[in-house]
Amino acid sequence: MATAWADWPLGVSSGKFDAVFSNVTVTEERKEKFDFSSYRQDVLGFYVRNDSPIQSITEPKDIAGLKVITGAGTNQEKIILEWDRLNKEAGLAPIEVQYYDDSAASTLAIQSGRADVEFNPNPTLSYSSAVTGDTRLVGVQSGGWPVKAEIAATTRKGAGIADAITIAINGLIENGLYAQSLERWNIAAEAVETSQTNPPGLPKT
Repeated sequence: MATAWADWPLGVSSGKFDAVFSNVTVTEERKEKFDFSSYRQDVLGFYVRNDSPIQSITEPKDIAGLKVITGAGTNQEKIILEWDRLNKEAGLAPIEVQYYDDSAASTLAIQSGRADVEFNPNPTLSYSSAVTGDTRLVGVQSGGWPVKAEIAATTRKGAGIADAITIAINGLIENGLYAQSLERWNIAAEAVETSQTNPPGLPKT
């Protein structure tokens, strides 16, 4: 069942959803309410239009003065705003942050030149780039920048489902289907060696 990002926490807590697979990053704060089964490294991507002069984004100064699309209330928003703060402290030009409700609007903004770059979860943007051929990757960052983070299946705390999901994911890793799935979606670099129940999460801020 598809649902808006903002609706998954209540959906899981209320029992409407048994589990959520929606690029949810493991954090220590979220672990107070939810159980997790890790299945992918948290990787965010910077994507630009194919003919963009931007070739690489690896550090804060690379986004100075750009119009950047990202998701509201997300880890990537926190990162991009922190990069912008560091840039302004260094006397560099501020960014213009843009938010869109759907991928079609984001794509149109990039293709029309209203935005310079989109910074969001790499799997979605990588798939779109592969299918349309209209955008290209110019950089990646951990979703927990400056530390690593993991993406996990999310279930209600104490529901007793997480361990079963972890076992199932590890079974897919062992039989090779996990690697095949990631390769199919062009995200093999985001693989984890082993799924864990409630692995260390990003620290509370």
